[in-house]
Amino acid sequence: MDIPKDLTEKRKTEHIRISLEEDVEGKNITTGFEKYVFLPNALPEIAFKDVSLATAFINKKVRTPFLISSMTGGTETAYKINQNLALAAQERGWAIGLGSMRAAVEKEELAYTFQIRKWAPDVPVIANIGAVQLNYGFGADECWRAVEIAEADALVLHLNTLQEVFQPEGDTDFSNLLKKIENLAKELAVPIGVKEVGMGIDGDTAKKLISAGVSFIDAAGAGGTSWVQVESYRSKDETRKKAAEAFLDWGLPTAESIVSVREVTKEIPLIASGGLKHGVDAAKSIALGADLAGFGRTLLHSAIEKDAESLHLQMDRIEFEFRAAMFGIGVSTIQELASTKRLFKKS
Repeated sequence: MDIPKDLTEKRKTEHIRISLEEDVEGKNITTGFEKYVFLPNALPEIAFKDVSLATAFINKKVRTPFLISSMTGGTETAYKINQNLALAAQERGWAIGLGSMRAAVEKEELAYTFQIRKWAPDVPVIANIGAVQLNYGFGADECWRAVEIAEADALVLHLNTLQEVFQPEGDTDFSNLLKKIENLAKELAVPIGVKEVGMGIDGDTAKKLISAGVSFIDAAGAGGTSWVQVESYRSKDETRKKAAEAFLDWGLPTAESIVSVREVTKEIPLIASGGLKHGVDAAKSIALGADLAGFGRTLLHSAIEKDAESLHLQMDRIEFEFRAAMFGIGVSTIQELASTKRLFKKS
């Protein structure tokens, strides 16, 4: 489908507005983290001040196990959001992912909205392209251009099948993508990851992606933003708007996605995103097997403010909650949290 490039910008603007103003969370489905509880340790034998959040991701040391999940870019508003997020990521030691960069690759004058390295020189930056674009004219050159624009440490390909189906101008040919992902992983000089956008990745799919040479996976499970619902607000097609109601509980919950992926591999770096609300959710995700915990729309309202103070306060709260959870079970490092036996599934 040949979409005029200005429609891509219009779509991104609408995505920001809808995400901020409308109820776009899935219904009758949760992240699954509420099914897990930590066993408190009344005698932790550690000092709270010694609890460390330091870890590493894609061979880069980071001060925290947190990721600002891929959200936006391609408009002036998105540029300001990305600037605020990048400055906060640098100051606090969070990795940061960018929204889909198709607009910047197709339209050079939009590249600046993704150029955040000057504000985040030391943290991992992840560029982002829709995997389906490999069936619509994108190849290694276009993907590498996205990496260059962002001066990124890695590229993530996002899988968003149902979003594209419900999107008025969606690209829906997902055929034979695995081989193209495999070829791309061989050609690009940076790690290639794959992420969902809120429906989750299961173990079988993860196994195929790993065999294709993917370097990391972002589970991006259900329980947070539903992009089917976002697109239903944009659609003027009454059939699709009504059909979106049938998908309110669609997806693999984030906690289940982490467990499913870890059942097939213990080695590949895994990001847990999709509906995380606070630091305790993040701590549970690491204890379940994730390496990083991603926060997206949770941060968006704060990131759009001219004064970034509220964004820093929110990130500070997440870090405090996470550190307090670690202290509460008696672990002082991310490695100890990852191997804890103090996380249980409720019976």
